[in-house]
Amino acid sequence: MTTATATADAPRVLVVDDERSITDLVAMALRYEGLQVEVANAGRQALECISRFRPQLVVLDVMLPDLSGFEVLERMARDGIGGRVPVLFLTARDTLEDKLRGFTLGGDDYMTKPFSVEELIVRVRAILRRVHGEGHSPRLTVGDLELDEESHEVYRGDTSIELTPTEFKLLHYLMLNTGRVVSKSQILDRVWNYDFDGNANVVEIYISYLRKKIDSLGPRLIHTVRGVGYSLRAPRTTP
Repeated sequence: MTTATATADAPRVLVVDDERSITDLVAMALRYEGLQVEVANAGRQALECISRFRPQLVVLDVMLPDLSGFEVLERMARDGIGGRVPVLFLTARDTLEDKLRGFTLGGDDYMTKPFSVEELIVRVRAILRRVHGEGHSPRLTVGDLELDEESHEVYRGDTSIELTPTEFKLLHYLMLNTGRVVSKSQILDRVWNYDFDGNANVVEIYISYLRKKIDSLGPRLIHTVRGVGYSLRAPRTTP
């Protein structure tokens, strides 16, 4: 089970599936969208996460190794775990009977595998808007660095920073993963939107562009972790 942080007020989503490849894929996509995400790979683990993490949405597989997704939802309702948490079922079980059972138990949406990540994100956003109002704050902040997703404005302190669209996407991705180390391949996949088999020096080039525009205005924020990747983090404060 892993935890990642986005903005402090970002909606919390729990992803439950016994296939780690699916939880990794969905969690990465939702974190890229600015959501806080935890994952669980079994039903009882999911119930524990709901009690502790207090998610605002659960993406729930039906076929789990201990409890089924339907049983998880039944126990959530019976025991009052987490209050009224909306649930999006994500499962290979595509019969009409299964779909009707999911909705009858209180599920908010039902998607079948194989699925489109883009469609999943749209449905997650729709549920969050419907149940909780606004999805998340469009403003990301790390130290004195601020990025506004809607206006595409970036400031360091009182200084406005002009970025190209690619530089903005790269900075956005780094800020969504503040404190975490992201590899070149992860950056290429999320910023350039395809599997990149060519020269990965393009990442180094754009990191250098950002450093010239951002780190020149204050304490260093963008760090290289040799042999691993890059990390954006707030400067340490001296007591």
